[in-house]
Amino acid sequence: MAFSRVLLTLPSSLLFKFPPSSDPSTLPPPPAGSSLYAPPISIPTPLFGDVLDVRVPITIACVYAVTVLSLNSYNRSTGQKPWGISKWKSFFWFVVAHNIFLAVYSAWTFVGMLSALRRTVQNPTGNMGLAGTVDSLCKMHGIGGMGNAIVYEPESSAWVSESSSVLLGSAGTPDATDLGRLWNEGLAFYGWFFYLSKFYEVLDTLIILAKGKRSSTLQTYHHAGAMMCMWAGIRFMSPPIWMFVFVNSGIHALMYTYYTLTAFSVPIPQALKRSLTTMQIIQFVVGVFYATIHSFISYTIPVQVPISSSFASAASSVSSAVVSTTSASVADALKKYLLRAAGEEGLAENIAVDPSVHASLKSTGATQQFRTEYQTVSCIDTSGQTFAIWLNVLYLAPLTVLFCRFFIRSYMRMASGNVKKHGKVEKAGKDALKGVERMNGKADGATVNGNGHVNGNANRHANGHANGHANGHANGNANGNANGHANGHANGNANGKATNGKATNGKAH
Repeated sequence: MAFSRVLLTLPSSLLFKFPPSSDPSTLPPPPAGSSLYAPPISIPTPLFGDVLDVRVPITIACVYAVTVLSLNSYNRSTGQKPWGISKWKSFFWFVVAHNIFLAVYSAWTFVGMLSALRRTVQNPTGNMGLAGTVDSLCKMHGIGGMGNAIVYEPESSAWVSESSSVLLGSAGTPDATDLGRLWNEGLAFYGWFFYLSKFYEVLDTLIILAKGKRSSTLQTYHHAGAMMCMWAGIRFMSPPIWMFVFVNSGIHALMYTYYTLTAFSVPIPQALKRSLTTMQIIQFVVGVFYATIHSFISYTIPVQVPISSSFASAASSVSSAVVSTTSASVADALKKYLLRAAGEEGLAENIAVDPSVHASLKSTGATQQFRTEYQTVSCIDTSGQTFAIWLNVLYLAPLTVLFCRFFIRSYMRMASGNVKKHGKVEKAGKDALKGVERMNGKADGATVNGNGHVNGNANRHANGHANGHANGHANGNANGNANGHANGHANGNANGKATNGKATNGKAH
């Protein structure tokens, strides 16, 4: 007995081209109220398509990058001093509102996508097995069930239904009211808003800059890259983009809740901070693998193929239908239908047949029959889907490496009591993870060994006659040695405890 199988195959070279084909156009989500699980609001079709124009994310990403570079330069010129606005009470509440909004929005998106996945993804232990699960994750359009998808064929530049029972809409595209596939069930709606949210998230960087801190190159790459990856996934309706929307929204809901709590100085266990970083790393690793595998997956589906009547069966049907007629009528009838079968309709019309033969043939006319065949189909259908997959892979790969380095340097060394000064790569990884530091008014980047505390930025000069740095080096008349003990009369207070593992309260020895 034939059954569906999942195969590992090499992708067609036709799917790898740049720039990718712009066909098909992105299909908007169903209008509100059109079905039981339709979106809560309708997105105007022109607006839906306009913001997916490639010039939108490219322009915003470029303006964002140039702005960050300029403001980083400005902050360096002012000695990394916080902007005046960052000291306003309204700025604090703006940061809190920003965090709460993104936490609630991310949770809403996560719940919406979870509901859509539960309705559409087939259970691998069901009748169709693993192939049914693969089909439900690979094919975005049509109705639920193996072999019921609607796919775009680049060769014919048209949408094609895999089943004779699943019809296209009046415009020759999948019907927006079809249910059972991920695009109509939620990905088109939640994915589009999640794409827009990547533009709003750049406020994280502006908050960092307003506090006088430096926004790392990696953070700029992180935000700009997320814009482009989400654009590609939604614009080309690429199957694995659902994971970006679903998993990333869940992690963001936790992260922005964490940032909200830290804004109010709520103590957060170190284990929770470590867990957030771990989830980010797992997200990147799984995301890279999951997106990549789509290009190498094929599977078999059942297809109903019409059975064509053969020349012999047509002749046999005619002869059996006219057994009660005279031999002349039988001969004329056979000749007429044989000519029609051969395509000679004009000659066939010149042959007269007894009306009783026509009636007999009509009553025994052949009906269309079908047989089930298993055909191999690729998970990915268009060059646009392939482009979106590999853009995400190239974006996530360096982030994965840098987050792993940050995790090792930050948490594993901290656990062993060997905290060292963070390098540029670690700081960049931390920026990309956190997006924005929520510790209002507290020092950023200060490194302390043991129980020593430093109030203020680590790179600020300590106040007092000794002009000692926060890292424990004394300048001027203090003639301090490297361990932070000042030898001399000038014993200025360094605004904090700054020793290599010991607290001296700024007193000279």
